[in-house]
Amino acid sequence: MEKEIKKDVQIDEKFDMATVEKTFTSYRQGQMFDGVVIIKRDDGCIFNIGGKNDAFLPKEEAEDYDNIKIGDRFKVIITKSRNEDGMLEVSKDRADNLILATQNANKLKLGSKFSFVVSKATKEGLHSKMGEFTIFVPFGQISNHTRDIFKTVGKHYDAIVTEIDKENKSIIASIKILEDQIRETNETLFWNSIFINKVVRGRVKKILSYGAIVEVSGVDCFIHISNLAYKHVDKIEDILEEGKEYNFKVIEVDREKKKVALSFKALQQSPRLLAIKELHVGAIYKGSVVKLLAFGAIIKLENGATGLLHIKNATDKNNQNIYDIVKLDQNIEVEVLDKDEENERVSFKLVR
Repeated sequence: MEKEIKKDVQIDEKFDMATVEKTFTSYRQGQMFDGVVIIKRDDGCIFNIGGKNDAFLPKEEAEDYDNIKIGDRFKVIITKSRNEDGMLEVSKDRADNLILATQNANKLKLGSKFSFVVSKATKEGLHSKMGEFTIFVPFGQISNHTRDIFKTVGKHYDAIVTEIDKENKSIIASIKILEDQIRETNETLFWNSIFINKVVRGRVKKILSYGAIVEVSGVDCFIHISNLAYKHVDKIEDILEEGKEYNFKVIEVDREKKKVALSFKALQQSPRLLAIKELHVGAIYKGSVVKLLAFGAIIKLENGATGLLHIKNATDKNNQNIYDIVKLDQNIEVEVLDKDEENERVSFKLVR
């Protein structure tokens, strides 16, 4: 049966013996050609290519090996010029991938988005392949974030087609234009969805002496040092680390000037709130008068909580002045009448 198949192959124009004899010595690694299965073994297939030597397709180089049968024809790629048996060694999987990549490249048009892996970097730009197509990204069209072009080799990038020559299988592309398009889209979405009190995720882009630039969805926002923490902050680096991401609260939006102010401390519980949470309505606490008002006094308790002692809760007498009841810095005892944790407010009653 094998002899009959070989005979069929020899009379086929593709596998003309004289033609193959002339070209056999030019076969090289990476070359793709047609083959026909003449023998199938447990470890792989023997191909008849019409020449003196057969090619060998290892089982692991054909994903669909179990479905391959004698007489099947398909394309393969040379992976080794000679193996231990003196045969060319080939791969069906690599050929299938090359064919698919070429088909995908043929579908691309001007402005199409595609992905590639850099195979070579030169002063002129980035080089790659998509099947039989060559890909070139000029230096001026590489990523805005690239600092060292020679470190891009092996990395994955997205780009758009700026020129395509299907006859010569050549594609010129731009990473920069695609990044600009994405940035513009993200900025539009950002300004359509940003509002005061919204909690956003941002990356600290740059630390300054008085604040930090924070990138949120590709848009630069600002946080002042005073909005980092409730305690005094000497160095911004004590709170934020450049390059890291944090949650922030939006406290100001100026769409006309394209400015957004953020706060880090707004997402933390204030010392005032923590102190208020310790208080119990009806309980009596010691405190001191820290401020006198026309209608009452501000009292600060020993745990740091502050609240209002209204004049009506300081005396039973009408038309009495708060100055006649308590003095500034005076130590007194007060009862907690009510507390509003959401608005951080406490009201007291004077204990006599």
